[in-house]
Amino acid sequence: MPILFHETSQTFHLYNEHVSYIFKVLKNGHLGQLYYGKHIRDRENFDHLLEMQARSMAVCRFEGDLSFSLEHLKQEYPAYGSGDMRHPAMDIIQENGSRIIDFTYRSFELKKGKPKLPQLPATYVEDESEAMTLFVTLYDDVMETELVLSYTIYEAMPVICRNARFIHHGHFPISLESAMSMNLDLPDKDYEMIELTGAWSRERSVKERKLEHGIQSIYSMRGNSSNNFNPFIALKRADATEFSGEVLGFSFVYSGNFLAQVEVDTYDVTRVSMGIHPHCLSWKLNQGESFQTPEAVMVYSDQGLNKMSQVYHELYRNRLARGKYRDQVRPILVNNWEGTYFDFDEEKILSMAKTAKELGIELFVLDDGWFGKRNDDTTGLGDWYPNLNKLPHGIKGLSEKVKALGLQFGLWIEPEMVSHDSDLYRQHPEWTLATPKRPSSHGRNQYILDFSNDEVVDYIYAMLHKVISESFISYIKWDMNRCMSEVYSTVKSAEDQGKVMHQYILGVYRLYEQLTTEFPDILFESCSSGGARFDPGMLYYAPQCWASDDSDAIERLKIQYGTSIVYPISSIGAHVSAVPNHQVYRSTPIETRANVAYFGTFGYELDLNQLDQETLDKIVEQVAFMKEYREIIQFGTFYRLKSPFETKVTAWMVVSKDQNTALVGYYKPLQEVNTAYERLPLCGLAPDKEYHVSINEIDCYGDELMNVGLITSDTPPQSIDEIHDGSHGDYTSRIYIIKAK
Repeated sequence: MPILFHETSQTFHLYNEHVSYIFKVLKNGHLGQLYYGKHIRDRENFDHLLEMQARSMAVCRFEGDLSFSLEHLKQEYPAYGSGDMRHPAMDIIQENGSRIIDFTYRSFELKKGKPKLPQLPATYVEDESEAMTLFVTLYDDVMETELVLSYTIYEAMPVICRNARFIHHGHFPISLESAMSMNLDLPDKDYEMIELTGAWSRERSVKERKLEHGIQSIYSMRGNSSNNFNPFIALKRADATEFSGEVLGFSFVYSGNFLAQVEVDTYDVTRVSMGIHPHCLSWKLNQGESFQTPEAVMVYSDQGLNKMSQVYHELYRNRLARGKYRDQVRPILVNNWEGTYFDFDEEKILSMAKTAKELGIELFVLDDGWFGKRNDDTTGLGDWYPNLNKLPHGIKGLSEKVKALGLQFGLWIEPEMVSHDSDLYRQHPEWTLATPKRPSSHGRNQYILDFSNDEVVDYIYAMLHKVISESFISYIKWDMNRCMSEVYSTVKSAEDQGKVMHQYILGVYRLYEQLTTEFPDILFESCSSGGARFDPGMLYYAPQCWASDDSDAIERLKIQYGTSIVYPISSIGAHVSAVPNHQVYRSTPIETRANVAYFGTFGYELDLNQLDQETLDKIVEQVAFMKEYREIIQFGTFYRLKSPFETKVTAWMVVSKDQNTALVGYYKPLQEVNTAYERLPLCGLAPDKEYHVSINEIDCYGDELMNVGLITSDTPPQSIDEIHDGSHGDYTSRIYIIKAK
């Protein structure tokens, strides 16, 4: 039993061979946090871990007892105002205007497996033996409101998943103003916080900062999880590295506004909270109504940051992503966007597809511009029917012709948006999010459909269903190219406007669920101006996501490296694009562009018909290479070796499950002169297996490659011929193939 309850001490212990999580019922009926960390042996009573020394000026709960103060106790799901003056896990306004809350323990229930969350994405199990779930019920007698805290611990992984559910039974309504999915109070502040921070075209850069007194947080109030901050943080000890030391990971399975906050009080207690951002959230609960928070996923590692990442990779690849493509290698594709933008017709598309087939590519994707009167980014969004001026036989006819070439066919959509110049907007201007008597901002010349309105979601579903069901479509790229502004729903009452942003995301999830259920053989890829909604919530519906609109290989080193902190390689959309690059205007060798893009869901983003024969020949080789090794790349064990944020080179590797094959990616953005000798210690190999290493063309045992390292010294060129052979100069790279003999 991975979850125990000790009746005499009123203590819960969740554990497996990797991790322990311990909390108890305090004498006031609240839940107190005792321990989270490496697995420890169970015992009947852990009360000695409660630190309740009397402190001057503390606000104390019981008359005559100066030791019991919520200001100083570490708690599971704290409320504000009854002694604890720190940030709470919840905020509820009652009928009389009070915000004072007192949820006390009532009961618990244990269930094998992991129940689904209604309307929300979440991790899952395929067999009840994989996990166990604890439900702890608390009750506030004055509000007549029930709070159920849920904890799932996986049997074989250091993973604990948490959420909260409020059920209101009282006659008078309450208003939920904040509801975190998790809270964790830690006994010290000796951590460094890791976050994934950026902006459009430079998403998920790895940032570290030492915890200090006060608040440190990341967040989104943009309506999506955002390019700026990813819904993830980690706390690592100062001496922790990629491969050693203690790391605590916190990831939020949600695609909208979020808050990940770390508060350090002046007694050095660290409070971690994660959930829907309380700004713009105001959820009225009438009698019999409930509110379910999304899931937060906690991962513990005592083997450094890389091990934490590998746990997230395994969990999200196998128990968050779903459907046919969860366990299948992804098709190699070409997308026409950077090759044609809006300027295409059926003849041009078929010519590109024919060339793609000749090169061994498996999937052709038609991007923006195929629908309505869409000839630029000011028109047509919302009119999901074919533009017959460009495609006289529609998507049905085009997809039939592409299929006849021996290729799969894919399609780009942006179902959440509308153009003012569109039939949909002219018919239903009230279906957009827009505040009455206020100007509405646009983003990329588009406006946001009110997906909190079921009628809108149903209408978009019907239009997309018609196009998809009539055609031969194997892949859909679902884009969302702007953040939310002037959020107001014309179909909601004044008191329900605080529900709109969350209900919008629930509407997105509902449409995803309908389409993925109706068309289970289609591979969905999520996208949002590149990486503005690269989050675990999306992976539940679409097993891969376009990592960034920046397809430059050198910039992608940082983007893909940072993404790998949480997300599996199989989820990272990565393509070879044209040069000069369309975002940074840099020209990199096609070998390096491919060597970076291999470590993702590989494809091309260019007009193949504009390339010379030498480049086409290289693409044939690249496609063949990816077909041979994509199963290892997408489903093997990934290791980060050298960080682009810390060193002049970047290196990573992936190892097959049987440890017989490994690929090492080594990238050098800038050529240096007469450099020092270098060795690169590898990871994940079998110590007693002998391997052949390409490029170096040597045979070494795994222990040598891991402890001595791979020789990567850069020999300076001795002649002009060597300078031009591709092995020297700026933006060079190598893929070492390591195979057991």
